[in-house]
Amino acid sequence: MAPPALRSARLELRGVELADAAFFVRLLNDPSWIANIGDRGVRTLPEAESYIRSRIWSQYESYGYGMYVMRTSGATQAMGLCGLVRRKFLPGPDLGFALLPEWVGSGFATEAARAVVAHAHGPLAIPSLCALTLPTNRRSIDVLMRLKFRREGACTVPGGELLDLYVRP
Repeated sequence: MAPPALRSARLELRGVELADAAFFVRLLNDPSWIANIGDRGVRTLPEAESYIRSRIWSQYESYGYGMYVMRTSGATQAMGLCGLVRRKFLPGPDLGFALLPEWVGSGFATEAARAVVAHAHGPLAIPSLCALTLPTNRRSIDVLMRLKFRREGACTVPGGELLDLYVRP
């Protein structure tokens, strides 16, 4: 069960489909994704399809929300991901976003994240959101600040990595 589609001034956000596997291979192997989010070991179309089924669709089924494929209004080509991920070690859903390199720096991450936050606080009635980022990921931190997230401090995630935790009530 995919989440409802969202729209903003320039973007359409829709649930992830198996047809997005090639896009996932490209995005998850982008050097920025690997440096700031981590290597998910997705290198082939079958691995991407498995990732979509197990990591993306399971969130839709369990929580009624998840990641969205971002694209400009009227386009068919995916440009990035934005959405919510439930992590058991956090007090609320984790807002995440990532763009292919050719779309970075145009305000699309902020615009997509703003639409997801509005949906979370509105129809989903989620009282507060979290976001995790590396302390060196200035672009993501800037997006979070524009969306009124505040830094709560350092957070050690499963696996031992130390990230900064941001919260938006």
